[in-house]
Amino acid sequence: MAKNAEITFLQQVDILADLTRAELDRIHPIVTRRQVTAGAVIMREGEPGDEMYLFAEGEVTVSKNLTLKIGKRAGFGQAEKSMVSLNAERVSFFGDMAIIENDTRSATITAATDCVLYAVSRGDFEDLCSRHPEVGVKVLRRVAKVLSKRVRDGNHDLLKLTTALSLAINR
Repeated sequence: MAKNAEITFLQQVDILADLTRAELDRIHPIVTRRQVTAGAVIMREGEPGDEMYLFAEGEVTVSKNLTLKIGKRAGFGQAEKSMVSLNAERVSFFGDMAIIENDTRSATITAATDCVLYAVSRGDFEDLCSRHPEVGVKVLRRVAKVLSKRVRDGNHDLLKLTTALSLAINR
């Protein structure tokens, strides 16, 4: 894809929405275009993560391993639960925690269709923030808003689930 087309794409990414054209020109060199075929695992829960992905085309599934008690004597077993499908039309990035913290992936993301992603490594992002702190502040402010919304939504969902469980147990 030509640079102008990639800059146009970057302008549409939620966490880059506050950046000027000159600031997007600074981001462009640190994004790496990746084509991912349907069925490929993009990131695996529990593995180290040091890249986030800007989501240009396609659909992915997000799944999480759950440890469940299976029977009284069987002990614990693992089950993978598909949590949600994301598509590039609704979600413009994922894996964003990897540019903030040096930790393992919290979920597995698998390409449900062929996808076009743009990877941004933590090292490149930190270097960009050191050289152009105004760009880093704008991006990290947007990431913080997204993470805050996820926590708020998660708290709301947890409240609904615990209420439903309480009602079911009390019947």
